[in-house]
Amino acid sequence: MKEISEVVMPSFDIVSRTDLPEVDNALQGAKGEISTRYDFKGSKCSIERNELVISLHADDDFKLKQMHELMKGHMGKRKVNIAAFDFAKPEDASGNSLRQAVTIKQGIERDLAQQIVKAVKSAKLKVQTAIQGDELRVTGKKRDDLQDVIQLVKDLKITQPLQYVNMRD
Repeated sequence: MKEISEVVMPSFDIVSRTDLPEVDNALQGAKGEISTRYDFKGSKCSIERNELVISLHADDDFKLKQMHELMKGHMGKRKVNIAAFDFAKPEDASGNSLRQAVTIKQGIERDLAQQIVKAVKSAKLKVQTAIQGDELRVTGKKRDDLQDVIQLVKDLKITQPLQYVNMRD
């Protein structure tokens, strides 16, 4: 009796994932620097992460900007793309201090996914794209077509960091 083998077409996933342990490590580094730097001496500046939201508390606008620079520097050292963060508008907190929420982007939002699918379809490449939750699956007959899709998506200049994973032949 012969087994019917399933035809597997080459495919890959387009995802947007932020490495949260690396984010935590970068935030620890930034906190350590805040506690030792002279210009932060005696201030009530703090950084905390709760799920996908980082809370920044600063005494004034200047210190908040300094905290942004520290955060960006430490994220860069940890290879965490700063484009994965959505900085909300700073708001006033108690005692003339400022509070700012920074959202960590995880996954591809539906609008962005549809924009990518539309671009791939209009390029007339011989591939299928499917939105699967907060990821995109791209399937095609040839590996070259898949690599063309990756290049096309990179050329779209999307600000959110995207990764191309699970390449299967």
